[in-house]
Amino acid sequence: MLMNRDKSVLLIIDVQTGLAPAIHNADHLVGHCVWLAEVATRLKVPTVVTEHFPQKLGSTVPRLKAATEGAQYVGKQHFSAVADGCLKGTAVDECRQVVICGAEAHVCVLQTALELRWAGKEVFVVAEAVGSRDPANRDLAIARMRSHGIEIVSREMLAFEWLKCGGTDLFREINRDFIR
Repeated sequence: MLMNRDKSVLLIIDVQTGLAPAIHNADHLVGHCVWLAEVATRLKVPTVVTEHFPQKLGSTVPRLKAATEGAQYVGKQHFSAVADGCLKGTAVDECRQVVICGAEAHVCVLQTALELRWAGKEVFVVAEAVGSRDPANRDLAIARMRSHGIEIVSREMLAFEWLKCGGTDLFREINRDFIR
């Protein structure tokens, strides 16, 4: 199954000021999430951003918040955004394919991805754009998600599949600004 930008939504989970500093290699995670958000914006793929207990964990980190200016933001209390119900009425409801990035891989990302998959969505997790406080937990989460039929992809896989073909002005623009 290929990712299709006309059927996709980007779901960014809990990359917040109070949590990000504790994530292993947080700058790396934030950078990849920003990259994904900017590519999604350029390709007109809707973006939804969750914030877990924002009154305690803060809002989305400023660099990512700037890259997701037109996104839908939702607050949540459950680890799974599906269980919380906060995704109802968002682009996640409307799209068949959900591309996920964020934190923590073994908690909120995992639980949301599994529940979306069980709800019949095609779920893709961008490997370099998910993180946990302990890298071992991230690796376990990726293995577990894969075993439940969730596609584990790279950000370049995503970009090229969303583009579908080369030789277009849009391909040249994405290639110039994001891939090279």
